[in-house]
Amino acid sequence: MDPSDIKALTFDVFGTVVDWRTSIAREARDVGRAKGVEADWDAFADDWRRLYQPSMAAVIEGRRPWTKLDVLHRESLETVLGTHAVTGLSEAEKENLNRAWHRLDGWPDTVPGLTRLKRRYVLATLSNGNVAMMVNMAKRAGLPWDAILGAEPARHYKADTECYLITADYLGLEPSEILMIAAHNPDLIRAAKLGFRTAFVPRPTEHGAGQTTNLKPEQDYDVVAWDFTDLAQKLGC
Repeated sequence: MDPSDIKALTFDVFGTVVDWRTSIAREARDVGRAKGVEADWDAFADDWRRLYQPSMAAVIEGRRPWTKLDVLHRESLETVLGTHAVTGLSEAEKENLNRAWHRLDGWPDTVPGLTRLKRRYVLATLSNGNVAMMVNMAKRAGLPWDAILGAEPARHYKADTECYLITADYLGLEPSEILMIAAHNPDLIRAAKLGFRTAFVPRPTEHGAGQTTNLKPEQDYDVVAWDFTDLAQKLGC
């Protein structure tokens, strides 16, 4: 791939750009401490995230009208609170915990790498997160996006074709002019089938120290980089 052919970079966000597991476990632990509740907070975060794909399935399959991720997360939270016997939270406290997804920390290389990449390319999200979530996360973590795109503007979740192609259309570009960046092989495989160029950046501790998935590229992607600073180097930034 010639980097000069690329006009924009689109990013998966959860796991690729931000460390959702550590961030959610920390906030849940703080809630538990305040309420005098003991639980395995890493498992709490894992279980909440595990409901992510099933919660979107009804929307993707047309069994439910468009519903933004904040709402799906809030519904899933009730299940996880019950599973881990976390009780005594007011509705306001539950809503604040749900908005922990707006306060996720970037990986250590995220902001330095994005800052370098932004010198040359348009940077946009291509995430299932809704716009308010992405904006608030960016403001807090210093993520220098040029555009917040993806599921909510497209009214389709990944891996629907429309989520990718409508994002490209918003940018006024052909998919071949966009490099899709993710730490998850399925996301990149889907993007490649739709004509996007692809970059794999593994996050080997996204799911904790015992992670067994997405540790290496499963296809011949255009770029494979260890982190965002390595990606910037490989793209000449």
